[in-house]
Amino acid sequence: MCHEGNIVPTPTTPPGKVRRALRTLGNDIRDARKRRALSMETVADRAFTSRKTLQRIEQGDHGVSIGIYASVINALGLLDRLAELAGPSNDVIGMELANASLPKRVRSKNASPKKDGNDKDGRDNQ
Repeated sequence: MCHEGNIVPTPTTPPGKVRRALRTLGNDIRDARKRRALSMETVADRAFTSRKTLQRIEQGDHGVSIGIYASVINALGLLDRLAELAGPSNDVIGMELANASLPKRVRSKNASPKKDGNDKDGRDNQ
């Protein structure tokens, strides 16, 4: 990332709110695995990752890529919910902003009748 010609380092630790959300997600992933009575080894194999990485995910480790998180979520059969995460139905603020910018009135794009009494097709409209 550049800032006025200088290279700005990417922060290595995300904000606290992000870390808390990842810990919650990790706990939820662990609980979903346990509800399905699946071992860590089974889920890790289905997600094409290691047991150690799954353990890091279940702890909410921010160093694990979102792709690996998605693979684990897929292994648990929850991928559809991830795909809808930022969709319009879940983006209340975005939809409010979009609705606020809608025009108050929409005018017809049809040309008004010509002054000679004929409309744009040349038909007499009198």
